[in-house]
Amino acid sequence: MEQEKVIQIKDLKVYYKNHRKSPFSKKRKKQVLKGISLDVYEGEILGIAGESGCGKSTLAKAIVGMNKDIEGEISVKYTDTQMVFQDPYSSLNPSKKIGWLLEEPLRVDKEKNWTPKERKDKVLEIMKAIGLPQELLERYPSQLSGGQRQRVSIGVALMRSPKVIIADEPVSALDVTIQAQILQLLRQLHQEYGITILFISHDLRVIYQICDHVAIMKEGTIREYGIPHDVYRNPQSEYTKELLSAAGIR
Repeated sequence: MEQEKVIQIKDLKVYYKNHRKSPFSKKRKKQVLKGISLDVYEGEILGIAGESGCGKSTLAKAIVGMNKDIEGEISVKYTDTQMVFQDPYSSLNPSKKIGWLLEEPLRVDKEKNWTPKERKDKVLEIMKAIGLPQELLERYPSQLSGGQRQRVSIGVALMRSPKVIIADEPVSALDVTIQAQILQLLRQLHQEYGITILFISHDLRVIYQICDHVAIMKEGTIREYGIPHDVYRNPQSEYTKELLSAAGIR
């Protein structure tokens, strides 16, 4: 049976305002994505790979509605898609304790009126799921390690039981040992909760470890798509070959 599509993107173009004041700069807008077409299937982990500036994060922000100046079609099956960002410290309010941060998505949930007990119970459930002890609920983000903060960021994204999570370079700010732990956590959550994950990374080795499919991006376009094993073993695009070679994979 064919998997259901949870995200469908057709001929997506995304523009940013050109803030350069030069009289020679005639264009008011800069095109960042140049006709992206991509499907994300229920229950998969899809990797988006490419060098910095290729449009990976722009694509993610367009999917969740953070980029408004777009052309083309984006169809998202679920409205509760959540994002996990690269830097867990800047994405967590430093003045709030971990327990408060985890509860916040439930406090602002307009679809369900969570009672204080329900919120507390959900927080404890998620703390267990992300592998953190309860005593950390009374600490501030600055009192946690980088790996712990990223687990909290993932926990915040999980609080309202989303069907889709977009992880934007979620391990690039962590050392190799902690990276492996966070990747293992994402695999575990993917299996236990059946979450579809759009995993963005410039690291082809990380993509290979965790993703079911990979889309290789360059300059706002997708240059190659497929199963990581097939793409890495027999790349069709010259750009993919260059990336693999630079990563020491070919």
